[in-house]
Formats: sequence, C-alpha cells, structure tokens
Amino acid sequence: MEQEDFTEMEPPPSPKPSFVRNVNLAAMDEDYLYHLALDTKHNDLKDMFRDVKFVCFGGSPGRMKAFAFYMVKQLKYKITAGQTLEDISKGSDRYVLYKVGPVLSVSHGMGIPSLSILMHEILKLLNHAGCDPGEVMFFRLGTSGGLGLEPGTVVISEAAVDGLLRPYMEVATLGMVIQHPAFLCPELNEELLEVAKSVGCQSVLGKTMCTYDFYEGQARLDGAFCDYTEEDKMNFLKRAHKRGIANIEMESLCFAAMCHRAGVKSAVLCVTLLDRLQGDQISTPHDVMEEWQCRPQRLIAEFIRKKLGITD
Repeated sequence: MEQEDFTEMEPPPSPKPSFVRNVNLAAMDEDYLYHLALDTKHNDLKDMFRDVKFVCFGGSPGRMKAFAFYMVKQLKYKITAGQTLEDISKGSDRYVLYKVGPVLSVSHGMGIPSLSILMHEILKLLNHAGCDPGEVMFFRLGTSGGLGLEPGTVVISEAAVDGLLRPYMEVATLGMVIQHPAFLCPELNEELLEVAKSVGCQSVLGKTMCTYDFYEGQARLDGAFCDYTEEDKMNFLKRAHKRGIANIEMESLCFAAMCHRAGVKSAVLCVTLLDRLQGDQISTPHDVMEEWQCRPQRLIAEFIRKKLGITD
C-alpha cells in the first residue's frame, strides 16, 4: 500500500513573533538557564545580549568556536588588546556559547533531544534580554547526507520532515501526542540562495528528512543491527528523493518546528558529505570535508555582512 504523501502540505500561517508562549514564566522570581550556566539573578542578560540579531547553531563545539573567531574577522569586530572571545556558558559542559557583536554562535550537540533543550533556553535568554523576536534570525549550520546531489552541495531547507516523511514534529506531552509544523521561511531562503550564487557556493533548495537515529533511521546498511535489505533501503531512499527530499540529518525537524512556533525567521543550511543513493560510509579525505563543512558558515557570514552593511 502506497504511503500517503505529506510532503506537499501547505505551510500554516506563521504566528506573531514571540520568543516564549508560557504564562508561567511571568510568575517566576528567577529563571535558571541551567544548561547554559546563566540565570536572571546573577547575570544581567539585557546588558549581555540585548543587541543580538543573528543566532547561529551547529552541532560541534569546536566548529562553533571556530565560527565565532571567523566572524570576528568577517564583522571587523574589535577585541581589546590582551583579551579574547570567551565561552559564555563555560560553567556548563553541555554547550558552548560565543558572542561576536550581534551574532551568537552556539553548539547544540547531536540529535533532537539535545537541540530541544538548547532551543528552549536560547529562546528564553533572548526574551529576558529584551530582543525583538521580529528582528532576530536563527540559522542551523550543519552537515548531512545528500540524495542525488554532488557531495559538497549546500542544501537550504524548504521544510523538515520526519522519518515517515511528515512535515511536523511530534512531542509526547501529558500523555498526548502534539504535532508542531516544521516549515521554514521561504523569503529568507530566497535571499540566502542569492547570496550563495554571489559567493560561488553550490546550493539548492529542498526538503530535509530529519531522523532520530544515524543508522537504521537513515536506512544505513552498516550499523550494528539491520533488519532490511539493500533493495528495501534503495526503494525507501528513492521514494523520499522523488518526494523532494534533498538531504538527511538529525536536527532540522526540531529546529524548524520550534522556530515556527516562536514565529522567528529561520533557515537550515547543511552541506552534503556524500550521496546516500551511492553508499553509506563517508570516505572523503579529511581536508576536503573540512572545506565542505565551512561552506554553510561562509554563506551565512556573507549574508550577515550584507545585512549589516559591511564591505571589504
């Protein structure tokens, strides 16, 4: 029996931008952002973060630290002699958080649960800081497996779908399953595509499949367990590809759903490290992959520079 095609669902209207939608927060004397090692009692969050306009997320702590230092150069940001960028959340060993002028660079770890925790606390952080949710943009910069694309291509996600190819994230809440739409901002995507062309970065628009697992959830044959055949795998990947899925990763569903829920402008840019229609394992030389992984960062850096009116 052919599975229903959910990938052509029309996105629902975005709600009015608001970092938080929780009446309980107003009744709290203090708010501890535990996983960021920040709180409203001991940290002046307005003074620290009120000028934030761009929040850039990535899985690897090392990669997001490197991105922060890269943005120092790109934004021509002046650091006082004898000082350097500091991990603001160093009191926690969960994530890293760097600030370069109006840009936050933060690591989210691997998978939806880790990202979900961070998203809640970053959204609350920006709310406490008094930032305007209509002016702040969120970006996820990462890696992925492509479908029918040349490795090294950057996929700008139109929407995220789950492992059943449905464009919403399901969250079990109070014993019920709640569905949150996982659509992204088409106008922002078009801007990013134009920037990609201007800097010579090979990029495409497409849907992104987000899974809860790297091996079986992504139809790999090389995990510790595998209860399907290569033919089963290829039939599934080809069906996904036919329905507009351009790449596969593990965070976009949560990122898109939570940004849509908050009504903030957001985009997901993931470079493809291999074509999953050709194989499962990543065997590209390390130096080549390092250059590929920098492509989403370079694209977003140029986008931010244009928004801020910075020229060489």
